[in-house]
Amino acid sequence: MDLFGDLPEPTNDPGPVKAKQPDEGTEEERGEKRKRDVSLEETEVEDEKREEKKVCKDLAKLMGFVSARRGEREEMQDAHVLLPDLTASVTNLPSQVSRLAYFAVFDGHGGARASQFAAENLHHTLVSKFPKGDVENLEKLVRKCLLDSFRQTDEDFLKKASSQKPAWKDGSTATCMLVVDDVLYVANLGDSRAVLCRLEQAEDSGKRKCVTLALSKEHNPTIYEERMRIQRAGGTVRDGRVLGVLEVSRSIGDGQYKRCGVISTPDVRRCQLSRNDRFVLLACDGLFKVFSADEAVQFVLNIIENETVEQKEGQSEEAGRFEAACQRLASEAVRRGSADNVTVILVSIEF
Repeated sequence: MDLFGDLPEPTNDPGPVKAKQPDEGTEEERGEKRKRDVSLEETEVEDEKREEKKVCKDLAKLMGFVSARRGEREEMQDAHVLLPDLTASVTNLPSQVSRLAYFAVFDGHGGARASQFAAENLHHTLVSKFPKGDVENLEKLVRKCLLDSFRQTDEDFLKKASSQKPAWKDGSTATCMLVVDDVLYVANLGDSRAVLCRLEQAEDSGKRKCVTLALSKEHNPTIYEERMRIQRAGGTVRDGRVLGVLEVSRSIGDGQYKRCGVISTPDVRRCQLSRNDRFVLLACDGLFKVFSADEAVQFVLNIIENETVEQKEGQSEEAGRFEAACQRLASEAVRRGSADNVTVILVSIEF
């Protein structure tokens, strides 16, 4: 390959003429130019560091599994969402964020319209409100994003419900887990729950033992703070229910109870994943009416660690175990006599 192209023909030119140098300006101008060059280099280095940070993060691998049973109910009023990779949906993510994931279960009452609406819309609202660009105090902004997304979803549904004839009276709990890199943010309304299975070394035997960590807080009218808020708003609590009817004190929808102190402000909890974490379980109260949280976690753990299960074609052994555990847990809840809809989401964690 000719690196220099065609050479010019020799001429009788007496010699090279020194080219006129461009005007470099004053000393002050040259100093400013040097500063700009250094600033540009620093910016490029920072950009490279950000990209390297995103590539080098050793994030846990997450897989989601779901099982839903109608149980003895005439209608399936639960809804669920599994989005193990929500990252591409958010434009201009903060530079410190490499991965977003979202898992949610909604337990409807009075109909399925509130739970379906929340399942279809809440994560879109969350994506639109998620922090953009370079930000400080990401945790505070993510919490605000979740609070605002719940409020907006509730307002949007109530607006739609009130425009119907007759007006819809549906309501729904919501337990949503947003994963930002390896940090879990769980926002919860009502009595659905999220729990984490963490394996810790037992001091006496040296073996690993299972610890169940609550990632959500239940909201029912019998809790002192909830009851006080309802009574201050002019509502009453009878037989453990708002006005003797509604079992939860926070929800999406339930427009007829919002004037009685029922609110849509979720409890938000944050949890940093560790290498000892095995899975997260999200489920509606149809499961927890017949299982304690510890029992449900131990039921799943026994299947994924001790039992042989059939695998679907192309499915890994690990995925096959979690799939089986999820299905069996929901079926066992129905077998134990849960008369409610039962929805179970398992999110496996692997570092």
